[in-house]
Amino acid sequence: MRLKELRKQRHISQLKLAMDLNMNQNSISRYENREREADYATLIRFADYFNVSIDYLLGRTDNPEINR
Repeated sequence: MRLKELRKQRHISQLKLAMDLNMNQNSISRYENREREADYATLIRFADYFNVSIDYLLGRTDNPEINR
């Protein structure tokens, strides 16, 4: 998952991301280090937050645009 890459590109700390999404910083760390897999609802929250497609977030495409 490109979570860490997206977060760093935007100069957002794990703590800020966690606070913005009403999550725990430890959970963000676990997602970034692949110690935990995000469920559908969490993937949607991350994709919406960074304004990217879920496919981009998961590394299935290099195109971050959302096709709606």
